[in-house]
Amino acid sequence: MAAKAKTTKKTPKSKRSLVIVESPAKARTITKYLGRAYLVRHSLGHVRDLPKSRLGVDVDKDFEPKYLKLKDRKQVLDELAEAVKECDTVYLATDPDREGEAIAWHLKEALGLADEVAKRITTNEITKKGFEKALANPRAIDSNLVNAQQARRILDRIVGYKLSPLLWEKVAKNLSAGRVQSVAVLLIVDREREIRAFKPEEYWKINQKLRAPGGEFTAHLARRDGDAFEAKNETEASEVVTHLKASDWKVAAVEKKRKSEKAPPPFKTSTLQQAASTALRFAAKRTMRIAQQLYEGVPLGDEGQTALITYMRTDSFNVSMDAIGEVRELIPRAFGKDYLPESPNFYKARKGAQEAHEAIRPTSSLRTPESVQKYLEKDQYRLYKLIWDRFVASQMTPAVYDVTDVKINAEKAGQPTYTLECQGRVSVFDGYQKLAGQRTDDVELPPLEDGRAAEDGSAPAAPPTPIQPVGDPNAEQNFTKPPPRYNEASLVRTLEKEGIGRPSTYASIISTIQDRGYVYQQERKFFATELGEIVTDSLRPHFPEIMDVAFTAGMENRLDEIEEGTADWVKVLKDFYGPFSADIEKAQEKMANLRKEPRKADRKCPTCGKDMVYRWRGASKYIACVDYPECKTTIALNRDGTEKLKELTEHKCPKCQSQMILRSGRFGKFLACSAYPNCKSTLSVDAEGKPVYPEKWPEPCPECGKEMIVRRGRRGRFVACTGYPECKKTLPYKKAEEPAAEPS
Repeated sequence: MAAKAKTTKKTPKSKRSLVIVESPAKARTITKYLGRAYLVRHSLGHVRDLPKSRLGVDVDKDFEPKYLKLKDRKQVLDELAEAVKECDTVYLATDPDREGEAIAWHLKEALGLADEVAKRITTNEITKKGFEKALANPRAIDSNLVNAQQARRILDRIVGYKLSPLLWEKVAKNLSAGRVQSVAVLLIVDREREIRAFKPEEYWKINQKLRAPGGEFTAHLARRDGDAFEAKNETEASEVVTHLKASDWKVAAVEKKRKSEKAPPPFKTSTLQQAASTALRFAAKRTMRIAQQLYEGVPLGDEGQTALITYMRTDSFNVSMDAIGEVRELIPRAFGKDYLPESPNFYKARKGAQEAHEAIRPTSSLRTPESVQKYLEKDQYRLYKLIWDRFVASQMTPAVYDVTDVKINAEKAGQPTYTLECQGRVSVFDGYQKLAGQRTDDVELPPLEDGRAAEDGSAPAAPPTPIQPVGDPNAEQNFTKPPPRYNEASLVRTLEKEGIGRPSTYASIISTIQDRGYVYQQERKFFATELGEIVTDSLRPHFPEIMDVAFTAGMENRLDEIEEGTADWVKVLKDFYGPFSADIEKAQEKMANLRKEPRKADRKCPTCGKDMVYRWRGASKYIACVDYPECKTTIALNRDGTEKLKELTEHKCPKCQSQMILRSGRFGKFLACSAYPNCKSTLSVDAEGKPVYPEKWPEPCPECGKEMIVRRGRRGRFVACTGYPECKKTLPYKKAEEPAAEPS
């Protein structure tokens, strides 16, 4: 009997693992660190969201959201779905915050990934070591993080979709309101009114130059008979000057102390935005865009795509011990052993900060700004240097100063005793300032002694230093100043201090309130527009919680509690929605309707002679005839209320041959016929302002037989009849371009 042939069981070829990140740059950086066993793909950010055209939240079913796949992510999702088929494990490696967790969850849902297939990994730095550590510690998607982000998204959607239509009805079309943005506008509006209402008060400063054997110095008058000195007018100041001129001068007290100034902590999101605004004149949005590039990776020659900084959306000052060890090796080598403290510097973040995150730091402090400068764009280099300098300085020794506080008495029998003060400050050791930059406000005083006995009762070390006045006292008139306008740095600082929004949202808040036309910047300072004030005044009395700084901050804390698992996201939404919906109903009835009762303008209609009234079209203010729609005359206004002058061009209207005017709209500049409203012809313009004539369509209008042309709107190109507005026939561009096949 023949023996049976042996059969060998083939081992199935193991599949690869798929790693999904948000951006192509991040994917390129990670690909460099992973072998052939990993397939790295990107999602281009979010792949699902609430619908644009409706609320998309069922408030009666525990605020169930109706998520839709984004149309412009269809190809991305199709490609990811194909990649999933090749892999047995999918690592969702999106950013390590609420938003990143939500993107990971949406990817899991959109791709239909089973729990055992989808693994969530996070890292604060896109380095080989950081990513290997992340792959070794996968976890499930954190539902608390997802729910916190989902609650924020639904809150913002409810507020925006309920308040905006109210503003359209009561104030003007195309306005919008937001849960956080409206409070940011309120801050700027209130500051605008503080400045407007401010009444300057006069006061006088009095200084005296004095001479000691070692040199001259200047002291300012601080006290009279021990009380704080005040002179509110020239008469009071002149009386004091007369007394000082007749006084005897002596050194009353000299206190010498050695003080140290600790290095500042490394950057977190808000302090990076503030420093970049002050030092580099970067807007917050620009700072975050460049930081994103440095975080995701840039090509560094032979080193390839390399991430230069850790994650830039953080409120933590934590630093890994590996990073601290590396920078502590660098400091003595680059600056000297005296600049390295005996033990590392640690910094305490605010209460509630995400301690699992790190501060913003270089991925390697050994990668100096100078070593990578040739590979970076100018702005990338400047921001990287700012981050590198701050991080390295944060682990250096304190700066040391000798500070001398001096009190000088001016005395004469029968008159008050006047005390003048001055301070000397001299650098002893620059410490961290060797890198961060030394202060330039040092003041060196001549040697001064007060002749007082020492604290232990022993005789004074030296007799009092003789001093004499040099010239007459200098009395200088001053006026109190209004509170300063916000700039980007101070606005970010205030948002953080008040708990409005979170570090990751500051840049979008500042950008949004400007895009909406509620505030604007001039010489890098924020001004409230008239529209910003109108919207604030319309909302404030009817939505006391929405327009309250403390309430907004409290809501941020509730979202943090959802993230921590100590609050239920549905209950948080219910607690908010009940009072808010009641406020909406009351406002529908009681909010003043500025559209029905507009403010009268101080001029008559140039067409019909009737009154004109102020109106708004989005953020644009204009005056219109009160007899609309019978009379459609309007006059555009500048921000300051003056009439916008028509910018006539040499181009002729293709319909009536009138001159055309260069105007600005939502989609940029365009040419409009000067004969409007009798002729409504418009033309697009190129970058040089020259007219771009529309593409003619080969087929006539199916309704009136007139010529049709290709136009461009919010949703792209479409075909329109040239007989508009009499004929309003339009055709979808693609359907017109690709007609259906003839029936067989």
